[in-house]
Order: sequence, then C-alpha cells, then structure tokens
Amino acid sequence: MRVAIGSDHRGFRTKETLASHLRSLGHESTDCGCYNEDSVDYPDIAQKVCAAVMSGKSERGILVCGTGIGMSMAANKINGIRAALCHDVFTVERSRLHNDANVLCLGADIVDTNVARQMLEIFLKTPFENGRHSRRVEKIHGLECRTQLDT
Repeated sequence: MRVAIGSDHRGFRTKETLASHLRSLGHESTDCGCYNEDSVDYPDIAQKVCAAVMSGKSERGILVCGTGIGMSMAANKINGIRAALCHDVFTVERSRLHNDANVLCLGADIVDTNVARQMLEIFLKTPFENGRHSRRVEKIHGLECRTQLDT
C-alpha cells in the first residue's frame, strides 16, 4: 500500500518511527514533512498528506502532531478526506470498519510509540464494512462544501 505520512515538529519522532515501521511491513511511504524538530505549521503538512490521498498517489494518510487535534481539524476541511483522530486500537479499527477513514491522526504526546505501531497496522489492514455504513459515509460526503446547514 502507498501511504503518505506527515507531522509537525511535536510529532516528528513518532512520524519517523511510523515511516520506518511502514517500510518494514512492505508498504511504500511518502514523507510529506516535516523533516526535523524545527517549528512548522501543521495545516501545511496536513494539506500535503491529504493532497497525496485525494490525488490517488497514496491510498491512505497518517498525520501526527502533539495531540492529533490540529491535524484532524485541518485534514477534515479537505473534501473527500475522512480523518480519524484515534487514541487506541479500538477506535482505529472502528474508524476503518464503520467510517472508511482514509487518514489516521495521532497525538505523539498521548499515544505510546508501541501502541502507535499497532494502530498503524490495524489502520492499514482493516477493511471498510460497507453495508449500512456506506449510507452514512455518503451522508458525510453530502456535508462537504456546505456553507449553511438546514436547521
């Protein structure tokens, strides 16, 4: 599988560990930055990873910052991205099974590196269940680019 991966400065070390783990599992990883622990703006990295996913250059994306919150907020602004902020293996599995998440967001300050490796593996191997969940994912797509919601 082709996976785009990126982080801000807080997530840099975790990103490096996960990129290495991806390669050890036989996957192709594209590093979208950052490339050291110098301060960067996480929305810029989220945009690069999500662009790779949306263009088809990568099948999935991984984003890491201190909490994962900023990355997930930025990623979910991009049409077609279903970024899941997960903190454990259960939520990662459900994000794939029920929501067809295409980007995984992790908090380097929250998730232990060994757990992050497990979460990555589950994110890559878990299929989308389809069925009743397909209708819900389509409704998520229907919310994209809406500037006003019905009340």
